Amino acid sequence: MIRVRERPPLYLLDESCHFPDPRRIGYEDLVAVGGDFSVTRLIEAYKQGIFPWFIEEELIYWFSPNPRMILYPGHLKISKSLARTIKKGHFDVRINHDFPAVIRKCASVKRKGNQDGTWITQEFIEGFTRLHELGIAHSFECYFEEQLVGGLYGLRIGHAFFGESMFSEMSDASKVALSRLDRFCLDESICFIDCQVATAHLERMGAVEVSREEFYDMVQEAV
Repeated sequence: MIRVRERPPLYLLDESCHFPDPRRIGYEDLVAVGGDFSVTRLIEAYKQGIFPWFIEEELIYWFSPNPRMILYPGHLKISKSLARTIKKGHFDVRINHDFPAVIRKCASVKRKGNQDGTWITQEFIEGFTRLHELGIAHSFECYFEEQLVGGLYGLRIGHAFFGESMFSEMSDASKVALSRLDRFCLDESICFIDCQVATAHLERMGAVEVSREEFYDMVQEAV
């Protein structure tokens, strides 16, 4: 008899805001489906290294990639040209000056690059804006001639910073914002910056990969 391996049941979130242990999920990276963008649920997710990645048919999909890409503060690789840009003060760099504008700019970038739209929906924006109002979500922004041209946003919980998304409308703008985040994390004794999924660009900037298990332990200690 041929045994057919059945796929494990998909974890559907309820109103309790409880997430399954991401180290023991049945699917490769997908942890759970459903839920909402309430402050309590978002904080609970990130405290376990889980984040919302995309939305399909009004269902939110929550992920914990393995491996995970992180950047240790102080390990950011800055090229000579980027160092010159930073030294010249080409951009006016601000923190939390206009968080809603940054997250909407990031949503716009995702729509342009993805035929299926973006996970940064209006509900997502409202949830993260509430986190910003509570002092948990932060934006790092680059302005040129008073115009917002680049930036990123993410969550700070304890001694961890969970990067979410970035955008750039001028060369080096998002990199300058990242360098400001790196300095912020050094000043605030942040242990690591979560970059979520590995990319060649992040690797060139100094980010490294760790296993899901190692990342989970790092998060538990940091938050």
